[in-house]
Amino acid sequence: MIIGLTGKNASGKGEAANYLKSKGFVYYSLSDVIREEATKRGIGHSRDNLINLGNELRKKFGPDYLAKQINIKIKQQLKKKKNFVIDSIRSPHEAKELIKNKGFILVGVDAPIELRFKRLLERNRLGDAKTLEEFKQQEQRENLKSDTNQQLDTTFSMAEKIILNESSLKELHKKIDNLLKEVGGK
Repeated sequence: MIIGLTGKNASGKGEAANYLKSKGFVYYSLSDVIREEATKRGIGHSRDNLINLGNELRKKFGPDYLAKQINIKIKQQLKKKKNFVIDSIRSPHEAKELIKNKGFILVGVDAPIELRFKRLLERNRLGDAKTLEEFKQQEQRENLKSDTNQQLDTTFSMAEKIILNESSLKELHKKIDNLLKEVGGK
């Protein structure tokens, strides 16, 4: 089984991925492909830098480039592992590439914007917005209708299953367990 995670910033995708990792899923993130390239180039890992680099890579190598890199890693592991979780799917082209995998399911993780902003402030990552208005502007930039840009809303609309993450971590874990039972997982 391959579970792909999509959703807006601070919706809980990372927490969902961590929980699946604790259940034995092999973890990959499309953002890690960008971070690896940023490190090679000596570029800082701020949110804006990573978004710009991701857009550049999509423009240069195709809009499904990041997903193709992850598919290579999955194919290398398939004989040893059978369950994977893929985080940071932000483009419909990435989703379409990953959907080619047998047993793939795209899951959208969502939460109200005010709650997501509160979580964002608590985690305090480099490049995160400091005001709700700035947070909304960042999200608008992540929804440009271009093959080489992120298209979070379009990608989210492709999700086969949705997890609304508006409560506790324990509740999120319960929802993931229910999802796994529903789709035939552990």
